[in-house]
Amino acid sequence: MLKLKKLLQDINESQAELARHLGLSPAAVAQLVNHGQFPRKAAGMKYLIENTSDFLVARGVAQHDADQALEEETGLVPAAPDRKNDQSVEDQLMLLRKQQLTPAAKRHFVLGRNPFDEVRSSEEVFLTSESRYVREALRQTARHGGFMAVVGESGAGKSTLRRDLIEWINRDNQQIIVIEPYVLGMEDNDIKGKTLKAAHIAEAIMATVAPGTAAKRSPEARFRQVHNTLRESHRAGNRHLLIIEEAHGLPIPTLKHLKRFFELEDGFNKLLGIVLIGQSELAQKLDERNPAVREVVQRCEVIQLQPLDLELEGYLTHRFKLAGKALTEVMDDSAINALRTKLTGSGNFSVLYPLAIHNVLTAALNLAADLGAPTVTGPLVLEV
Repeated sequence: MLKLKKLLQDINESQAELARHLGLSPAAVAQLVNHGQFPRKAAGMKYLIENTSDFLVARGVAQHDADQALEEETGLVPAAPDRKNDQSVEDQLMLLRKQQLTPAAKRHFVLGRNPFDEVRSSEEVFLTSESRYVREALRQTARHGGFMAVVGESGAGKSTLRRDLIEWINRDNQQIIVIEPYVLGMEDNDIKGKTLKAAHIAEAIMATVAPGTAAKRSPEARFRQVHNTLRESHRAGNRHLLIIEEAHGLPIPTLKHLKRFFELEDGFNKLLGIVLIGQSELAQKLDERNPAVREVVQRCEVIQLQPLDLELEGYLTHRFKLAGKALTEVMDDSAINALRTKLTGSGNFSVLYPLAIHNVLTAALNLAADLGAPTVTGPLVLEV
């Protein structure tokens, strides 16, 4: 990289200044400038080439001279400025696949565990003011009956809240029987796959509350049997909670039938609480303007999980604490701001949900480790 070294001398810029611009240690830049030691991975090389080119041009080097010097040394052409950000934020996110934190990144940042692993207990769940409300609403529905739907984008934290609820029931020995119909292959019409029907829900109730009891064959006898079984179990001190995951795949007729399950009573006591968990399509199905489900919507509280816009720094602090690190040891302020920018489309939309955050930062941690950067910086986040 002697050509790069000469360019730096020509513009009277130090390697330390270039290191600050790239977010790398001076030693890493010294290896780059003096010995041409690039990272092995393409993403790291691309980052160095494009951002080094930006650094030189911003300090008076002609774009052609900067690109030519870098191309001769590496064999790669820096991306033209008008092509570097030609993808929309939505396109970038669509291209971002599930990322795995490399062992090298864990060693580089001295992480006791992957900060983005699934939480292992209720104590590890990050709670916003909204998720605290959802947690309490779920518990009240389990204790006293109710009908609610938790809706959110993929990776918004719906399943985490469900697991938190199940752990609470088990840990505190709540006398609550959880009924979870299997939804493998469930679709909202019989052309795409198998629909979950009221009869299947009745079978799941019987199999969970009264295992070994044969379900009646006729629909009238079966549903009467379900009612009697729930009533007897309730009088024995049990409460019952029906949880349906992937509920966006429920057909409209089944959603309407759920109202009838909810109305099963023993005097003033509801015999069955119902929790639906699904993606945004579920909210569309439960739109109060849809006359087909109006009676259901009037009885069902729909809660839509929001992105972590205002809670981003607190969430990151919590996650890295689980891995035994302070946030400031891993990311600087520019990285947090860049993450917010990348996942909010400059304010046009927000996908600051846990899964998207995890994917972007995992890729950024891997890239930083590959480059030898001491911390994740804003440019590194924007690069992935």
